[in-house]
Amino acid sequence: MKTYGALAQPVFAGVLLLCVTLMAWQLARRGQELRRARVVLAGSGPWGPWAPTLPARIRVGIDRVAEEASRRRELLCLPAGCLIGWWGDSLLPPLAALAAVPLVRRRLDARARRRARERRSEAVIELCGAVAGELRAGRQPGEAVRAFDGEALGPAWAAVPAAARFGGDVPAALREAGRQRGAEGLAGMAACWQVAVDGGAGLAAGLERVGHALSVERDQREELAAQLAGTRSTAVMLALLPAVALAMGTALGAEPLRVLLHTPAGLGCLALGGLLEGAGLAWTRHIVRAAAGGGEGT
Repeated sequence: MKTYGALAQPVFAGVLLLCVTLMAWQLARRGQELRRARVVLAGSGPWGPWAPTLPARIRVGIDRVAEEASRRRELLCLPAGCLIGWWGDSLLPPLAALAAVPLVRRRLDARARRRARERRSEAVIELCGAVAGELRAGRQPGEAVRAFDGEALGPAWAAVPAAARFGGDVPAALREAGRQRGAEGLAGMAACWQVAVDGGAGLAAGLERVGHALSVERDQREELAAQLAGTRSTAVMLALLPAVALAMGTALGAEPLRVLLHTPAGLGCLALGGLLEGAGLAWTRHIVRAAAGGGEGT
């Protein structure tokens, strides 16, 4: 066991040194540092009143590291695995952390897609209300559409104000933008626009009805999410119980990590517990997705 630990320690030290080297390399990049420094020195950066008290390179470096860390949060599994491996004198935690990186990345991507879908859905509701209000105030439909800031609707929204400005097919542009997940309400807006152009019906009234229907659907989703919050919290609490048990065993001097990582019985218990843990989380996620109509995590 001493030889195994002696071989594992240089590996952990090398991984930590690699992390430090990558951070230093990020800090040494000059191109974006200068652009960010201009923003910070102009007073519009995230540092607020503390900006003048810090050197520009330090502010820019910390800002860049924070941005990279927010975009690559799955890489935090690696130092955590190295720390547990150093603590237990085993290579299994770093290898498990390495295998967990793509899984965590997939989960984070699914969460980002879900949040983007929610933002697009909220933007469609705001669009219907804003355009209806502008029409009630006497503005033309094209002007009302061009006045709306559709950044949350993605790049596909740019074709809609362009079509309204240059006399293009606005309903077709709305349907194209409505193909994004969360922006399906734009198809209803396109139908209202088409009916108003062809049949002379009131566009404002139609948009108000579409916005109201979308608002009711959003409220139902939020109510369902609130009801499922207890199930999610229970699943997370049960998933963290093994880690709490390991911490308590370590505090009592039982050395549970050495038993789990260096004995055949411990390795068998660790493998079985990991399988049961994964199966429980997958089953809970399946139940939540079924209750939410299959929309969770996509």
